[in-house]
Amino acid sequence: MSIILDRPGATDADRERRADLVGRAAKLVPLLAGNAATTEADRRVVEENITALDEAGLLSIMRPTRFGGLQTDFRTKLEVSRELARGCASTAWVTTLMNVCAWFTGLWPEQAQRDVWGENPDARVAGVLAPTGAARPVEGGWIVTGRWGWASGSAHSEWALVGLPLTDADDTPTDQGMVLIPMSDLTVEDTWFVAGMRGTASNTLVAEEVFVPTHRYVSVGPAIVGANELAHPDEALYRSAFVPVAALVLAGPQLGMAQAALDLVCEKAPKRSISYTFYDTQVGAPTVQLAVAKAASLIDSAHLHAYRAAADIDSYAARGEYPDYDTRARLRMDTGAAVTHAREAIRILVSAHGASSFAESSPLQRIWRDSETASRHAVVNPEIATEVYGKSLLGIRGDVTALV
Repeated sequence: MSIILDRPGATDADRERRADLVGRAAKLVPLLAGNAATTEADRRVVEENITALDEAGLLSIMRPTRFGGLQTDFRTKLEVSRELARGCASTAWVTTLMNVCAWFTGLWPEQAQRDVWGENPDARVAGVLAPTGAARPVEGGWIVTGRWGWASGSAHSEWALVGLPLTDADDTPTDQGMVLIPMSDLTVEDTWFVAGMRGTASNTLVAEEVFVPTHRYVSVGPAIVGANELAHPDEALYRSAFVPVAALVLAGPQLGMAQAALDLVCEKAPKRSISYTFYDTQVGAPTVQLAVAKAASLIDSAHLHAYRAAADIDSYAARGEYPDYDTRARLRMDTGAAVTHAREAIRILVSAHGASSFAESSPLQRIWRDSETASRHAVVNPEIATEVYGKSLLGIRGDVTALV
């Protein structure tokens, strides 16, 4: 797959590093595919995958170089996620979430980043943005209590970022933000029982009266509009637009799942007949020919939308500009379109392949379940993205969601 949409100013060195990282991910595909069934059965990514990802440097692509990370761009992140999902969607999803949570951590004050990576530069971060916790002010910080589901990556992380509202002494809301908490201060409830993405161990984090110092809090409102104060404003990556980043990264695994489904159907077609027809193999059937063509075109469309959004996010960040509301609405629409096209391609391919797609031994049924589940993530929600974008085109802004 080679679709060129990159930020203006990307250098040959940038592209060479991206190609290198994507190549490292591609080499892991056979391992991840071989472990996919075990990952699903265990309801968590097998440690062999995590070790391989770590050794390949693919869990540090969003970490600041100040702490030994690679600090790449979002086009690279998208391509790495896509490549990993060709082997195992759950592994790609967990990798995606831990990497983007490293990016979120780059928004915190310097002291908080040192708390996370100062002694352990390889520390991983999981997270849930939904403000389902509560914070009670005390001297030097807050006492935090709450429950946060679903925390993908929490099974392999040393830290977690979680959302909560701040209140004053009268319990009146004063702000909404996120705090960083060591996983050792949290408990994990086993609540992830789902039809797809079973291997992500996206369980529920629980905090009970946990002290969080002031410097480990970040306000979400300013971050959404690019008005937050960065510890290192010269680092372009962490100037990227907050909500477009949070949404777009989730499209990466969808791209990989769709490509894996297309590759599998095309590979099997010469060996498969179509029951109760005169076709010897699927290859000779116009219905299958049309199906793979439609699916391939949809996958191309998914890539084009996702890569355009990534190019815009990277470009704005490199220029030191923050995209306005209408641009951010279109970026969220791009993400929704990418996810919808990839999901539809998989549905077409499953139908073309036939009823055996749903055999437990077929990777297609897992891809289909994983895609259907992951594409319902609230931040991706294509219908909400369409509503936000349509309203922005008509001059109506800010009445659907704050996450634009």
